[in-house]
Amino acid sequence: MAPSIEKTGEDLEVMSISPFGTARATVNETILTDDEVRKMNDYFHATLYLCLGMIYLKENPLLREPLSKGHIKNRLLGHWGSDAGQSFTYIHMNRLIKKYDIDALFISGPGHGAPAVLANSYLEGVYSEVYPSKSEDSLGMRRFFKQFSFPGGIGSHATPETPGSLHEGGELGYSISHAFGTVFDNPDLISVTMVGDGESETGPLATSWHSTKFLNPITDGAVLPVLHLNGYKINNPTILARISHKELEQLFLGYGWTPYFVEGSDLPTMHQAMASTMEECVTKIRGYQKQARESSKAFRPLWPMIILRTPKGWTGPRKVGDHFLEGFWRSHQVPIPDVLKSDEKLKVLEDWMRSYQPEKLFDESGHLIQELKDLAPTGIRRMSANPIANGGILRRKLHVPDFRDYATDVKQGGTQMFGSMERFAEFLRDVIKQNPHHFRVFGPDETESNKLGAIYQAGKKVWMGSNFEEDADGGNLAFEGRVMEMLSEHTVEGWLEGYILSGRHGLLNSYEPFIHIIDSMVNQHCKWIEKCLEVEWRVKVASLNILLTATVWRQDHNGFTHQDPGFLDVVANKSPEVVRIYLPPDANCLLSTMNHCLKSSNYVNVIVADKQEHLQYCTMDEAIAHCTKGLGIWDWASNDQGCEPDLVMASCGDTLTHEALAATSLLRRYLPELKIRFVNVVDLFKLIPQHEHPHGLSDNEYRAIFTEDKPCIFNFHSYPWLIHRLTYKRKGQHNLHVRGYKEKGNIDTPLELAIRNQTDRFSLAIDAIDRIPGLGNKGASAREKLLDEQISAKNYAFHEGMDPEGLTNWRWDLGGEQK
Repeated sequence: MAPSIEKTGEDLEVMSISPFGTARATVNETILTDDEVRKMNDYFHATLYLCLGMIYLKENPLLREPLSKGHIKNRLLGHWGSDAGQSFTYIHMNRLIKKYDIDALFISGPGHGAPAVLANSYLEGVYSEVYPSKSEDSLGMRRFFKQFSFPGGIGSHATPETPGSLHEGGELGYSISHAFGTVFDNPDLISVTMVGDGESETGPLATSWHSTKFLNPITDGAVLPVLHLNGYKINNPTILARISHKELEQLFLGYGWTPYFVEGSDLPTMHQAMASTMEECVTKIRGYQKQARESSKAFRPLWPMIILRTPKGWTGPRKVGDHFLEGFWRSHQVPIPDVLKSDEKLKVLEDWMRSYQPEKLFDESGHLIQELKDLAPTGIRRMSANPIANGGILRRKLHVPDFRDYATDVKQGGTQMFGSMERFAEFLRDVIKQNPHHFRVFGPDETESNKLGAIYQAGKKVWMGSNFEEDADGGNLAFEGRVMEMLSEHTVEGWLEGYILSGRHGLLNSYEPFIHIIDSMVNQHCKWIEKCLEVEWRVKVASLNILLTATVWRQDHNGFTHQDPGFLDVVANKSPEVVRIYLPPDANCLLSTMNHCLKSSNYVNVIVADKQEHLQYCTMDEAIAHCTKGLGIWDWASNDQGCEPDLVMASCGDTLTHEALAATSLLRRYLPELKIRFVNVVDLFKLIPQHEHPHGLSDNEYRAIFTEDKPCIFNFHSYPWLIHRLTYKRKGQHNLHVRGYKEKGNIDTPLELAIRNQTDRFSLAIDAIDRIPGLGNKGASAREKLLDEQISAKNYAFHEGMDPEGLTNWRWDLGGEQK
């Protein structure tokens, strides 16, 4: 017997954050009978057996014969490390669902965490209902195992093919924000959300803990986060698993949560601790909701959360050979990767799998024995069968007022200035009025700045924090509202994604230059909805609508950091099945476009429209026709009717259209004999060939608009190379000369910023003169005058800090002359 060694304070602290040992818990009551513990532990073992089977087996699913290399997949893929903790939580939530008839979702945050979710879906019968070939017998189990991380099968995340999933977790950081999106306006729902301790180190996850400040216990459901501290990422310790209890507790108290600890590895005591802790948390949640709903007084409690500390790869061998496995990073992915090369390792795997006693858990046919089957809920109370996770089933038709009632009265194109966003705000206000429980507007503290303040007449900003007297003076704060603002693009985007994936509708508005913050989130959502199109039982959800304003061309006063329109490039990379980009040039076109986008499904719609006053071009009837076509010739700005044009002047984007029209006016003033066709593009993907995008123009349609042999000066809102990329297969590409943002900026005036990037009227007109064949030297005088005017405008800006009034107030007249 080893001599007793006195433990130091440091030793005791290390022991206190160890994942091993008898359960240590905030609530540790004995509420389960011994028989209940036995059954729950057997069910737990059944799920873990399935998790290992998915990673390793293609044959011999129930080990009815000795395990051989021929039963093992040739390529081993998958992740084991977080499976046990996730399944453990799932099983304990099942007990409470049955006891209290809870409407619940399970959201798996840890990367590659699907085996635990799939195993539970299979055991509760949902997987076999959705995929009959994966039946609840030995043949179905073999197919279930083989498909996992296998060509033609399913991935190792909770992908769209996974029943009950609306969060894939391929990219970490969004589980909590997605979960809150599901419970807003879902008062009976509890979203149990596993947060991986690696995931907890991401910026988006860190900000999303603040979501409780926007959760109304009267109108909304609740999120029960389970922070899973299994101690390691791929090859490193995790931060939160290596700090003291006191620091960890204070961290989450500071975020506004009440943390409950459940820690250890001893299964009987861990089952008792988890059962009593989860029941305490659910009881607290229901108590807060009952208090708020019966009193009709909303408040912000310190909602419960669970910190679950278990060994990584829990229940696996502590060591394999000379190396640690359970409780160490080697259990993160395939826990024993070399079973095909080593008979000894193969035997270790077999002994491990047999330790779960599959012959006791499954009957002769391969069906889970009935006493264990009875532990799971039934019907739609099974978390993998909850219709909320297939939100299209629950999606209600959005009631949208007639957008034509909000029309701007346009007498003549290019002669009136008006704020497009302010008129749209009135339409959006009434969308909120007509959909008070399933439409929300999201944004990072910019709704008022983006000239959308009219919507507060229908729904205020949700705010569960403290209020000052000053907030009554235009703060527009309320416990119950329709506008969700937090200065974290990640969090508001996550809320919106969770909201629409669970069957509702919404819109995110943001400054254009900083939408890049969520590039990757939008990328992941695009992948999700594209994959959903391949899953026949997935019902389409409402589109994710992103309205970009405060655009690059009106960030002249904020400087270079605020000047970036490149989000369009990011979106254009995604599948043409799921993305759309619109750049309406005026208020009526914006209304027509938004009406279409709000009613659409399974798209990511990106709409770019500036919030400042702009020239208005189209009557409502003209706008409807123009947006329906997606692009078109503006006859009122053209003079080539009935003849071949000398030049096509094209534009895409409100500010760029203004400059292109002014350039056309200059050319017609200085060279009146020129025949100029003016084209405006609203739907960017019209430029792609028809066979590559469902919105694309046929070659004949494209030729009829842009010609194949005439120079086209194209003034584009974003980076010019995107237009070349979209049109690279078009005939006449060599005649297409695109101007756009070229990464040139500073503290500028609007016109001076355009001059820097050669999108101003003078640069466009000079470019046209240089490229019109046959013009020869006729344009030399005009070219010099244009250059002089440009130099004068720049010098004026440098000396006066503003653009010349005559240029700022430019209007189009019937003759095309500049006023």
